[in-house]
Amino acid sequence: MKNLRLYTLFALIVFSVNCCVGNKDKTTGKNSLSEFKKISDDSLLTLVQYRTFQYFWDGAEPNSGMARERFHVDGIYPENDMNVVTSGGSGFGLMAILVGIERGFITRDEAADRFSRIIEFLKHADRFHGAWPHWIYGETGKVKPFSPKDNGADIVETAYLMQGLLTVRQYFINGSEQEKLLASEIEKLWKEVEWTWFTKGGENVLYWHWSPNYRWEMNFAVKGYNECLILYILAASSPTYPIRPEVYHEGWARSGAISTHSSKYGYSLALKHNDAEDYGGPLFWAHYSYLGLDPRFLKDKYADYWQENKNQTFINWKWCAQNPKKFAGYSEDCWGLSASYSMKGYAAHAPGETNDLGVITPSAALSSFPYTPEQSMNAMKHFYYNLGNKIWGEYGFYDAFSDQNNWYPQRYLAIDQGPVVIMIENYRTGLLWNLFMSCDDIQNGLKLLGFISD
Repeated sequence: MKNLRLYTLFALIVFSVNCCVGNKDKTTGKNSLSEFKKISDDSLLTLVQYRTFQYFWDGAEPNSGMARERFHVDGIYPENDMNVVTSGGSGFGLMAILVGIERGFITRDEAADRFSRIIEFLKHADRFHGAWPHWIYGETGKVKPFSPKDNGADIVETAYLMQGLLTVRQYFINGSEQEKLLASEIEKLWKEVEWTWFTKGGENVLYWHWSPNYRWEMNFAVKGYNECLILYILAASSPTYPIRPEVYHEGWARSGAISTHSSKYGYSLALKHNDAEDYGGPLFWAHYSYLGLDPRFLKDKYADYWQENKNQTFINWKWCAQNPKKFAGYSEDCWGLSASYSMKGYAAHAPGETNDLGVITPSAALSSFPYTPEQSMNAMKHFYYNLGNKIWGEYGFYDAFSDQNNWYPQRYLAIDQGPVVIMIENYRTGLLWNLFMSCDDIQNGLKLLGFISD
């Protein structure tokens, strides 16, 4: 059975390379539509995972092994930052590499070697009270400021990275001697993050940024609901610097103001999605925190998170299907509004009059497979078979496109690539959910905050 699986994978990869990379129009540089031949849905899922996984494998920054913040096929980068790596996107990449092992894309030993390189880099990279910055120079480990005063710790990006690290630890914790050493090195990094420092001296809320030069001048309190639930879960789960429950309930949950009762298209939301016009906000809010954190049976006094995420996703799909702004290309099969590139730079695309700019983000629909499997599969087939000539490349689907504006940039972002691989796998096997939730520290943190997770 294993040999048959590997043979099938090999054949699929050969198909992928021969059909979708090697045969391009010499004038336009684009793939020929005739090359996107029909394959089974299961094979298409594996193909999309494989090609997207390669962003974090072949496409990784060579010195650190970390995920590049972005990859532009055209070679044009802002501020010459091709070798700038991202802490949060790298956390997603760690989990994608675990999928690569299980799917037979790479061997376990190859992955362990890559993880060891990444851990060694992270041990010596710039950290501030145990937390990493958003951007790091891959060659040196030094911080690259995300903005003038954001040149220190980014505790949210650190949470995304730590979500991935803990998942890797759980995968290797009972393995070979090399793997056990890797798990123990991750344990040290986990214990060194000073989550309580980010309460700014004991306030009942966590602050996103701290700078060695500007201290707390960014002054960004992290309050829900948005993509940051995992931050509070990890901060409560820390064995060394755990926050008090009040930080979650008064800060994140805003003393109960996080709760609401809204409904669109017959789908109800129990949480106030910040600045979301009651449509549930960009879809990455239903992805980033739930790559390892399993929402299927996750509840607290504010929400049933499985139902919340499903309903947010259905609202997003329905908005695109009904297409009230009459954008070209939108349909039941061409949907997905989330944060991504746009014609005017990075934007948090979402349903509503204000934040829908006519830009579809493929990762929005594809990372929603656990919530909307039928609608996500239809979107995947539309993106691949009907639009592949325009939006499919070396590392899978490009970050964003707009039929309305005839805009098809050949560019990738790490933080959008990772959830595609991970959430498709959670839909197929629950791999990352099972690993992350097996961590005793996480279970303790959930109980501390009043969660029920059966």
